Amino acid sequence: MIVITTNAHAAHDPATMAPSPSGRPFYDLPERVDQLLGAVHRLGLPTTPAPDHGVAPIAAVHDAGYLHFLETAFERWQATPLAGPAVRPGSFAVRPMQRCPDSIVGQAGYYLSGEGVPLLTGSWLAAKASTHVAVEGAKRILGGAREAYALCRPSGHHVYADLAGGFCYLNNAAIAAQVLVNGGAKPAVLDVDVHHGNGTQGILYRRDDVFFCSVHGDPSWLYPWYAGYADETGSGKGFGCNLNLPLPPGTENARYVAAVETGLAALRKFGASALIVSLGFDAHTGDPTANLAVTGEGFRAIGQQIGSLGLPTLLVQEGGYIVEKLGDNLAAFLGGFLPTR
Repeated sequence: MIVITTNAHAAHDPATMAPSPSGRPFYDLPERVDQLLGAVHRLGLPTTPAPDHGVAPIAAVHDAGYLHFLETAFERWQATPLAGPAVRPGSFAVRPMQRCPDSIVGQAGYYLSGEGVPLLTGSWLAAKASTHVAVEGAKRILGGAREAYALCRPSGHHVYADLAGGFCYLNNAAIAAQVLVNGGAKPAVLDVDVHHGNGTQGILYRRDDVFFCSVHGDPSWLYPWYAGYADETGSGKGFGCNLNLPLPPGTENARYVAAVETGLAALRKFGASALIVSLGFDAHTGDPTANLAVTGEGFRAIGQQIGSLGLPTLLVQEGGYIVEKLGDNLAAFLGGFLPTR
């Protein structure tokens, strides 16, 4: 299995470069990639840096105004009285205020959904590079690879077409899915991160050419709060192509693994020809952002389930914030996934 990487992710480091003025921890540390790469090297898997695939795959999924904002926001912010190391909204475009203003200060609250998505001088670079990792993985799948691991950071599954959230700026999984669709595939996205993939759902919700399933902690108790409920099943021609499987606080391995099997059964019925896995390890017991109780053996079990499906599979890295456990959890997942391939 090829592992696709980028070093540009380190340009985005809010915890070091621009700590939150509220004191709220920023858990998406660059060291997460170091831990994951350590596991990759221990397993002897080959790595390759992602080439620059340009902005076209990104623009196929994301709103043009949003992309212009991401590219220019930091520089424009420096021309305001709020100039500093990070673009941080002071107000938000909450219901029913949905007009996008011309001012960078207003646009920050329109395009950034919360404190978890500050924009630094290197954030646009890092986010673009992360999408190139996912695009390269999708192209490898189209080229005949049975599996690929896109080691993405920043993550992507909380980003809508025009709204950043949850440490995410560009939706790597949705962009990869579009690349697969453009290449003639019929993909499914299985999101096993503990937080619902609300951005991916939002982008795909009215489509019938990609199936989306998310196994996650119940959003009644967990971010993203406002999406991820079982009655969200798609709309228009996408009706029936969206499946949410929320799990109660404290869920352990057996129930988590059973939910993943339910999701796999649904995407089999959809007739998917390729699979994208939004792979998060924040369902692990004790993760500071979550409330489930999955262990490495649970990740090994879902790896085996997913591998046994037999589909060409792109793994796209999402969350997981017990840094010292990330390498072990990835190794456990791949220990289940790879022997079945």
